[in-house]
Amino acid sequence: MVQQASRKTVRAATPPQEALAARKPPGMVAQIARRLRRLILLVLLLGVWEYVSRVVLSDTTRTLLPPPSAVARAALELIKSGELWQNLRDSVRRELMAFAWATIAIPIGIAMSWWPWVEEQLDPVFEILRPVPPLAWIPLSILWFGIGDTQNVFIIFLAIFFPILLNTITGVKGIEPNLIRAARCLGAPEWKILWRIALMAALPQIMTGIRIGLGVGWMALVAAELVGAISGLGFMINDARTVLRTDYVIVGMATIGLVGFVMDRVIRVAMRRWLPWSRSVGR
Repeated sequence: MVQQASRKTVRAATPPQEALAARKPPGMVAQIARRLRRLILLVLLLGVWEYVSRVVLSDTTRTLLPPPSAVARAALELIKSGELWQNLRDSVRRELMAFAWATIAIPIGIAMSWWPWVEEQLDPVFEILRPVPPLAWIPLSILWFGIGDTQNVFIIFLAIFFPILLNTITGVKGIEPNLIRAARCLGAPEWKILWRIALMAALPQIMTGIRIGLGVGWMALVAAELVGAISGLGFMINDARTVLRTDYVIVGMATIGLVGFVMDRVIRVAMRRWLPWSRSVGR
């Protein structure tokens, strides 16, 4: 009886083959099929666009909304001529330069949330400047810096700075107070508490601010290039508009969207790799 009961227990504890097969990670074919399934709606929309532009619209109206096939040919023309790569390079370079300057928001945010007297002095200044849209600075920035990289970097800097600042302040102020008290009771110096506890605990929120800031900065960059640049994707779009090359305009818009998508994916991958312990990181 005891042996039969033990055998039944072992059989019950052993998972069936179907359960083991279900736990196995999907193969490469299944992963590719799952990713392609996400593109069904996009392919349908492109098909409807192609049909409407070629069949429904007249020849004159089709100039304002060319079909995706014409847009693809225009993209190949811009790639072969090097115009698309040059403008894309200039736009990405400005975004990275502005982001490098905007990272100063991290130490400022930590200082504002750590020392009350710093927040008392800086908070009124930032709260007055923060509601002003970055695009509202374009006329003044053109008067200050002229048309060129400096003016565009300034506009992008304003767009990236405040999301990083606010998320840094929120992240540091949201730290569990008992962690700080325990570190001080154990004799940890203040700089080590700031580096090993405050910064590490607020890092998920800071990365979220960087993710938001890069997206907002990318949008502000294109808007600034529309009126205050001699190169870049925004300039290319505006220049194509003047000669009624709608296909070039759509290529520029699609490039902006793809680059923004890639930047966001890169930040998400970095967050999953650097912050595996954070519950705020999506999978």
